[in-house]
Amino acid sequence: MSDGDRTLSAREVPLGGVRGLTVHRTLPQRGIPTVGAWCFVDHFGPTDEPMTVLPHPHTGLQTVTWPLAGEIRHRDSLGSDVVLRPGELNLMTSGDGVSHSELSVGEVSGMHGLQLWVALPEGARAGEAAFQHLPDLPVATGPGWSATVLVGELAGAVSPATTFTPIMGAEVRVEPGYARLPLRDDFEHAILAVDGPVVIDGVDVAHRELRYLAPGRSDVGLQVPAGTTLLLIGGEPFDEELVMWWNFIGRSHEDIELAREDWQRAALRFGHVDGHGGVVIPAPPLPQTRLTPRRRTAT
Repeated sequence: MSDGDRTLSAREVPLGGVRGLTVHRTLPQRGIPTVGAWCFVDHFGPTDEPMTVLPHPHTGLQTVTWPLAGEIRHRDSLGSDVVLRPGELNLMTSGDGVSHSELSVGEVSGMHGLQLWVALPEGARAGEAAFQHLPDLPVATGPGWSATVLVGELAGAVSPATTFTPIMGAEVRVEPGYARLPLRDDFEHAILAVDGPVVIDGVDVAHRELRYLAPGRSDVGLQVPAGTTLLLIGGEPFDEELVMWWNFIGRSHEDIELAREDWQRAALRFGHVDGHGGVVIPAPPLPQTRLTPRRRTAT
């Protein structure tokens, strides 16, 4: 176990507004703003509450949506209109600006899933927006475990998802007992206990907690009392300072201020999402203090 390893607890946040679906957020955290370029981890459900997230904007990031149960309709300003089902991945790249909506469809009983953000590096954050719907993803296997590779590579299985920094992400299913999972020693990683507790290299991690693993290890030991689903993310430490506020990622207060102004005035950079009669989620007021970068202080 590295001196930099630590366990991060989730906090409850309403998704899409004050009365929105409650999600459990484990990233970012004070002192650990990113894991690689991963900068946002939300875990929702299982729940009978529907997801109703009206059109809203993004800048400077990729959204990664992975349902475990239930179906979500994604519509965006690029013209995409896709129903996302378990076992399928949605990856949206905002570039300089994009907008989208996400609403539950069909039976919502037991809806369960993960939504994550990846920060775009300086060379890509002002680029064009894009969207990928990936229904067929590779599976890696090892003694006592199997993993669907969402992005990047694990144990030789490579996802077709487009990335802009060296990162990886996978849904890992661990059989009862003990297993060892391969890691890249130049990556930092984190493991989310999605549906039950897990012991990670001898440390008890409760349901919904995220275990951060500092760089320098080539594998990790996992012990579970029953078959368990985990989320594994990782990447090269991301050295760019990020200013994150609401749905925007920039490098300065001014970046965020401009993005907010542009969304409020329906600027062309964010486009239009069909099917909602022009109704959107308005941006909240900016804080009275100047926004500053989130900095790593814990490792």
